[in-house]
Amino acid sequence: MNRIETNINFIKNNINNACKKINRNPEEINLIAVTKTIDTEQMNAALKMGIKIIGENKVQEIMEKYDKIEYETQWHMIGHLQTNKVKYIIDKVDLIHSVDSIRLAKEIDKRAKKINKIIDILIQINVADEETKFGLSSNKIDNTIKEISDLGNIRVQGLMAMVPYVEDPEVVRPYFKKMKKIYDSLKNSSFQKVSMNYLSMGMTNDYMVAIEEGSNMIRIGTGIFGERDYNR
Repeated sequence: MNRIETNINFIKNNINNACKKINRNPEEINLIAVTKTIDTEQMNAALKMGIKIIGENKVQEIMEKYDKIEYETQWHMIGHLQTNKVKYIIDKVDLIHSVDSIRLAKEIDKRAKKINKIIDILIQINVADEETKFGLSSNKIDNTIKEISDLGNIRVQGLMAMVPYVEDPEVVRPYFKKMKKIYDSLKNSSFQKVSMNYLSMGMTNDYMVAIEEGSNMIRIGTGIFGERDYNR
């Protein structure tokens, strides 16, 4: 058994344990392999082991790797997306997690319309209001979603949360709770073309707590591929 397979099995076991603790079905949890700086050989190894979703942080990496993947997979854009880069990935990605402004949503809608595509997005929330993180403030969500919901080639499928990185995941549990409360309130909204199907929150250091608090989409990089060399 290789390292990637061992890591994936370990994560899946943790998912099962977290779900068992709160009486959830592990099948509800979407595991995204975050492949920032990861080469396509390792990506293909993860896909061979049953990973179904690739999450990329950078447009350039999607473009470089897209045609080198040997397995059928979903591509998710999970990093900050500049409006001038949307045109390069609009035909490649299945879900954009990081929509954090009406301006970006309008550009995605415009580019999707040009290729006759309905694109699924998540609204990114900066739930801890960190100055160094992108995302909407939690008090601006309703107005933003209302305006985005009027765009013809976009479907809002849920929310994505960015929480502070801390060693002890219990420290960020309140932020996950807050996100679930926002998510549940929007589930009952009457916005057109808005569905709360996905709550994307939880990474390598805190995904078990995120699952316990309601996440159904976790983004794991280091936990699958190991520590990265960001100087490459």
